[in-house]
Amino acid sequence: MREQSGIPRTVKVLTVNVHKGFTIFNRRFILHELREAIRSTAPDVIFLQEVLGEHHRHAARLHGWPTTSHYEFLADTIWSDFAYGRNAVYPAGHHGNAVLSKYPISTYENHDVSVNRHEARGMLHCIIETPGGGMRLHAVCVHLGLRESHRRQQLRRLCELVHTAVPDGEPAVVAGDFNDWRLKAGRHLDDCGLIDVFAAAHGRPVRTFPAQCPLLQLDRIYVRNVARHRPVPMARRPWNGLSDHLPLVAEIDV
Repeated sequence: MREQSGIPRTVKVLTVNVHKGFTIFNRRFILHELREAIRSTAPDVIFLQEVLGEHHRHAARLHGWPTTSHYEFLADTIWSDFAYGRNAVYPAGHHGNAVLSKYPISTYENHDVSVNRHEARGMLHCIIETPGGGMRLHAVCVHLGLRESHRRQQLRRLCELVHTAVPDGEPAVVAGDFNDWRLKAGRHLDDCGLIDVFAAAHGRPVRTFPAQCPLLQLDRIYVRNVARHRPVPMARRPWNGLSDHLPLVAEIDV
């Protein structure tokens, strides 16, 4: 994705598990504060996990519950295009992954990578176009399973998706909650040419969970076929009081 002059375009991306709009242990509804925090970071493309499409019970009892889906509420008027992949469905509603973009999303497809019916997981693949008729950017928002045996299967599915759906030479960003607390995803994703932005810069993935005192390196931003990538440092506040995951932010030249 380049300007007509051939100069690379910088795209700022953010990924965060929003924990359905609640703080850790569901103590407080913080979707409004989360929206302000995301706005202050000013990303071009946002990868969301555990974002609510609807929840009838919460809507009936919680003050300030939006009249739209949570991903539409977060997108507001800033991120004009969005895509949602519904993963988990239950009597009160459903949640899944979403991608919000300042640039047009030309197509998207949600891939069900659930290994069993007790843990619904998905990968949302979007193709994003930027102004100037440049190259397409592939954005894949993922949320992988809690069991390592499940993650191994899901990582194989992710590599298959990258190999089959992302043409050679087209840039891709894969971001989300990998639940990879044992740090084994890298050896699988090396085979499909994905590079961890934070591990490349700092020698290891960054700790993001739990947000108040991060111990585990669960969240990642991977890239492929990009001109340059760099992590963006983030202050912990106010993020450590929002959700149970800290966000990751990176700038990518494509």
